Formats: sequence, structure tokens, C-alpha cells
Amino acid sequence: MAKKSMIERERKRQRLVMTHKNKRNDLKQQIRETELFEEKLSIHRKLQLLPRDSSSTRLHNRCLLTGRPKGYFRDFGLSRHVLREMAHNCLLPGVTKSSW
Repeated sequence: MAKKSMIERERKRQRLVMTHKNKRNDLKQQIRETELFEEKLSIHRKLQLLPRDSSSTRLHNRCLLTGRPKGYFRDFGLSRHVLREMAHNCLLPGVTKSSW
């Protein structure tokens, strides 16, 4: 189980990304469209004034149940430990234990 502070920090980042998403995309589009170097610098300064955690690259995938950041399976949204337990308990439809 991950620390609750880390899980809450990740949720806070997700909220920040969602709130500043449109503004960040608009500023990036303006940088692409302008040709003058001075204008690009001024727009880039505005982009830097946004909170650092509002960037989507700072998000990290975490397990839905335990909050574990490593061993994450995107298809299920679970870490490898929880995925294995749920698969053995037949809680995941279509997932079977392989044997050969």
C-alpha cells in the first residue's frame, strides 16, 4: 500500500492538469503559430507561470486499489500483485492462468 500522501499528491496533480489543460494547449498553439521570436518568448513566459504540476507529463500511473506506482498494467489499471490475486480469484473476466 502506497503512502496516502503520495496518492493524494497524484490526485491533486490530476485535478491541476484538468483545470489548466485548455489554457496550456492554447498557449502551446500560439507558440507554434507565431513567427516572431520575441512573441514566442513572451508566450513561453506565460506558459511558465502556470503551476508546474499542471503539466500532463508529471502524472504517474498508480494502482486503483493499492496506489502502487510500479508494475502497473494499463489494461486493468492495477498493479501486478493485485492483478495476480484477482485473476486467481476469477474476478477478472477473460483472464486465465497460462499453463504449457
